[in-house]
Amino acid sequence: MHSEGSREKVRVYFEIGPLTHTLPRSLMKDISVQDLLAIEVFKDVPESQLEWMIDRSQHYELQEGDMMIRPGEPLVGTHVIFSGRIELYRLQNNTKQIIAELLPGTVTGILPFSRGKMAIAYGVCLETAQLMTFPKELLRELVTSHYELTQALVIVMTSRVREFTELEQQNEKMMALGKLSAGLAHELNNPAAAIVRSSASLKEHLLMQPDSFKSLLSIHLSHQEIDLLNDKMVSLLNNTARPVLSMMKRSEKEDEILDWLDQNNIDGCEDIADNLVEFGVGEDDLEDLKGKINHDDLSPVLTWINNSLTTERMVADIQEASKRIAELVGSVKTFTHMDRGGEREFVDIHVGIRNTLIMLNYKLKKGNIKVVEDFDLTLPPVKAMVGELNQVWTNLIDNAVDALENQADPELTVITRRDKDFVKVTICDNGPGVPAEIRSKIFDPFFTTKSVGKGTGLGLDVVNRIVRQHRGTVTLHSQPGRTEFEVCFPFNG
Repeated sequence: MHSEGSREKVRVYFEIGPLTHTLPRSLMKDISVQDLLAIEVFKDVPESQLEWMIDRSQHYELQEGDMMIRPGEPLVGTHVIFSGRIELYRLQNNTKQIIAELLPGTVTGILPFSRGKMAIAYGVCLETAQLMTFPKELLRELVTSHYELTQALVIVMTSRVREFTELEQQNEKMMALGKLSAGLAHELNNPAAAIVRSSASLKEHLLMQPDSFKSLLSIHLSHQEIDLLNDKMVSLLNNTARPVLSMMKRSEKEDEILDWLDQNNIDGCEDIADNLVEFGVGEDDLEDLKGKINHDDLSPVLTWINNSLTTERMVADIQEASKRIAELVGSVKTFTHMDRGGEREFVDIHVGIRNTLIMLNYKLKKGNIKVVEDFDLTLPPVKAMVGELNQVWTNLIDNAVDALENQADPELTVITRRDKDFVKVTICDNGPGVPAEIRSKIFDPFFTTKSVGKGTGLGLDVVNRIVRQHRGTVTLHSQPGRTEFEVCFPFNG
């Protein structure tokens, strides 16, 4: 790309399609921690973490006309732009559609917890640009070792999803279905809030780690005991067949574990009991552990196990929220191409419902709402579009939660049943009910009973469209003290 001359050269390889760049050092600025701190995204990240990122990144320049990426090429890492301009665009019906212009300070590419693997747009350099790329192969190490940097990049991802949604709304086809856009933005808000909330909780949790680490270091374990604990932790973290318990059964098991922990003088019993039950640990397991290590070491060991399980649960929550965002964004294509249908797969319908309850857990707790899961766990898998069904559950449960505001003893009940060749899911609340005079309008686009600024009137319209796509029906039965939205569609929809 440049003539050799007499200047010293440094060769930097970066896979962005067919290009491989050979860059004169004199044309490139050495990136420092201060350069990253000057970018809004990284301003609160510790310098040591930024230095770690810089040292493991590739540094290079693109010249005017160079292609940074093409559709279908693999995403290779997280890009930070320090100078120049890069234009992102797509080709639709042989027409160039500009998506965005990436300016200095932009962070793009693959990000922590992102499910994207391939580029969906062209990226062309408009003027000489200097970039830094952190390789995707190190993202796992980033997430496990550098919390603040991970948090900063996760926030970039949620912002990028919102920006992408806004751009899609400007598309002519999306304008034809413009009534969906506000509902989609509303759906994205729940998992985005979950990511921010879980990130903050994880940060607080990690700040408490040094004290428990000191306690762990104060004990002396044999090699056999260390192997035992390590094997036990690996087994717990890799166990995908964790028990699914009703709230009552879970409470009973937590009480049993609490009694055992109290009897054995274990610190932080309540938090430990919750995690142990979540990961399927019972009294027999604790007794087995107690018999294999020194009793005085039991409390710090269980504290260490609990801290590891807590971290695992928080990261899992962030992953689930990120997955939900990806599914929602992916569903945009389905809604803009209604006549083409979508990919369907056989799934356990309870997984999506439970995930939705997890996502809305903060609203359920805020409203002090009791949740009753009346599930028929013998139901066979249903053939459905998973992301779209999750939107159905999110809309119906979110509406029920809003209806229970200021309600005495609020209760939400989710029922699943089989009706011949159909699955029937009923979302019930004990709120004031839907007035008879508006029940016929409840599924109309833009109709809402919520106050200005709270509702778009699109939620139930979206529900109705998705259920119809699954060759099903959604019906309303309401009276004061009990409102039911009943969704029914075939197993092999």
